[in-house]
Amino acid sequence: MAKKRTIRSIPQERTPVRELDPVERATNFEEVNCGYDESEALLEAERCLFCPEPRCVQGCPVGIDIPTFIQKLGAKDYRGAYDTIANTNLLPAVCGRVCPQENQCEGVCIVGESLAPVAIGRLERFVGDRAIAEGWVNVPLVEPNGFRVGVVGSGPAGMACAADMAKAGCEVTVFEAFHQPGGVLRYGIPDFRLPNSVVDAEIENLKKLGVRFQCNTLVGRLFTIEQMIEELGFHAVFVGTGAGYPTMLGIPGDSLNGVLSANELLTRCNLMRARDFPNVDTPLPLGKHVAVVGAGNTAMDALRVCLRLGAEKVSCVYRRTRAEAPARAEEIHHAEQEGIEFHWLTNPVEVLGDDQGNVRGMRCVRMELAEPDASGRRRPVPVAGSEFDFEVDEVVYAIGTNANPIIGQTSSIRLNRWGYLEADADLATSLAGVFAGGDIVTGAATVIEAMGAGRKAAVGMKRYLGLPSEEDAAAETEFGIPGGRRNFARVRVA
Repeated sequence: MAKKRTIRSIPQERTPVRELDPVERATNFEEVNCGYDESEALLEAERCLFCPEPRCVQGCPVGIDIPTFIQKLGAKDYRGAYDTIANTNLLPAVCGRVCPQENQCEGVCIVGESLAPVAIGRLERFVGDRAIAEGWVNVPLVEPNGFRVGVVGSGPAGMACAADMAKAGCEVTVFEAFHQPGGVLRYGIPDFRLPNSVVDAEIENLKKLGVRFQCNTLVGRLFTIEQMIEELGFHAVFVGTGAGYPTMLGIPGDSLNGVLSANELLTRCNLMRARDFPNVDTPLPLGKHVAVVGAGNTAMDALRVCLRLGAEKVSCVYRRTRAEAPARAEEIHHAEQEGIEFHWLTNPVEVLGDDQGNVRGMRCVRMELAEPDASGRRRPVPVAGSEFDFEVDEVVYAIGTNANPIIGQTSSIRLNRWGYLEADADLATSLAGVFAGGDIVTGAATVIEAMGAGRKAAVGMKRYLGLPSEEDAAAETEFGIPGGRRNFARVRVA
C-alpha cells in the first residue's frame, strides 16, 4: 500500500517549465512554453496529495477528475490519464495551454495553502500532447438515433456540444462562418500560445466521432435559425457564436487610419496568416510605434504579435495598475521579458491625427485609484492637469468585446438588454429546440467555461429530444423514469 502523502513528504518546489529565450522568441511565432517532458511531469505528479474531497474538481468548470488523472499519470498509465480527462474535457492539449488554472483548479489546490499549487494545467497539457502524439481518441460505439443537430459556431462551446450530441447518436453538423474551424482558438490566440497544429488535432478527433464541419457558412445570412428548424430538418440547434464584436473607446480620433481592434489584428495575423505577407494575400499595415489599450489576455496577445511583426516599439496603456490587470500573470511576465513597455495608470482621451488622416499620437491622462467599483477593483479616476501626448502611429483597442449581433438581427430569438442571447437554466432559448451557450450568453469567458456551457446545453438538448443522458441515469428514478422526464412524452409526426 502506498504511503500517504503529506505536505512535508511531497516535493516542495513546483517543477519549472522550459521556455524559449525571450530575445529569440520575440522574432518568431514558435510556442514559448515548451511543456513538461516525461520526467518533469512525473516529478510534478508526486506533489498531488490525492485529497479525499478534492476542491480542484469543484474549481474546474467541467469537473475533470483531477486526482485520478494525476494518479494514473504518476503510475505511467498515460492512456488511462487521458481517458479520465476525456470523460469531461475533449480539448486537454488546448485547455492545458490557455485556461487560467490559477483562478480555477490550481487556485483552490490544498497544496497551494502552504506551497506553490500543483501544476495541474501543465500536467493536463502533457497528457493532451501525449494523446496527440500517440493518436489516442475515445470513440464510443454509437447507435444512430435519427436526430439531426445543428451547431452554429465551431469555438470551444460549439465543439463541446457537438461532441456530446454525436456520442448520443445524433447526426451533427457544425456551421462555421470562417474558412477554417476552431473559432476563437484559431483566430484569437497566436501560435506562440496555442499552435494551430494542436487545434487541428483536436478537431480531427471530433471528425472521428462523426461530426461534420461546414465552413464559409454564415448563419443568419445564408439561412436563419428558424429555417434550420423549419426547413433544413434539424431537430435541435445550438448557438455558440461567441462575443467577437469589438469595443471601441468612443473618443475623438477613433476613425483615423491606424486605429483598429485587437480582434481585427489577431484575426488577420492568426487565421488569415497576414504575418506571412506578401506570400499570402492578406495585408496588415503595421506602425513603427504601436500602443495597445487594455491589459487582458487579448491585449497581451496583440502586444506580442505586433512585436513579432516588426514594430520597433510596442507599449501597453492601461488605466489601472499591474495588480488589477485581468491578464494571466504568466502572459504579463512573458510580455515584460520580450521588451513590451507598460504604462500603468494611463488612460487615452484622444487619438491625434496628421493632415492625411493618419495616427500621429495619442493624448492621455494620468490616473489614480479610488474606492473599489462594482467589479471589486479600485476605481480609476483622472488626475487633474496630468494630460500629456504620447507619440504612436498605430493604436490597437483591446478593451473587451460584445455579442455578435447577426443572430439577434436575423431571428426572433429573445435577447437581453446587452444584446446577448437569453437562455434558461438548461440553456434553452426562447425558440423551441434552440439552445445557446458560451460567450454569446454570458459575455467573454474562458475556454473551459465555454466548453462547460456547451456540455450543459447538450444535456438540455438530450432531454428536449427525449434521449437518455448520464445525468438522467444518475438522477433519482421512480419506476425507472428519471424525475426530470416524468409526465413527458415526445411525439414524432410522420
